[in-house]
Amino acid sequence: MNSASEILVIILSVFLALFLLLGIILTIYLIRITKQIRHITQSAERTVSHIESAVSGVSRLTSPFFVAEMVGKYIKKFMKGKK
Repeated sequence: MNSASEILVIILSVFLALFLLLGIILTIYLIRITKQIRHITQSAERTVSHIESAVSGVSRLTSPFFVAEMVGKYIKKFMKGKK
């Protein structure tokens, strides 16, 4: 081999080693990011679950049957008070 081809081989091997090192570092960062994303999605799921239970409780309170029941109780109390 002549000296020019040896120099090219050395340069290429250095660049390949750098790209390999950068690839390893980027893979580690991607793994960390996916763990953080997983944590955030679990937190969001818990929050949505709590909000869903709160909304179902509020919808139970505002249902027409519940309102009619409350009005009926007040009417019964009022009628007992007049007697």
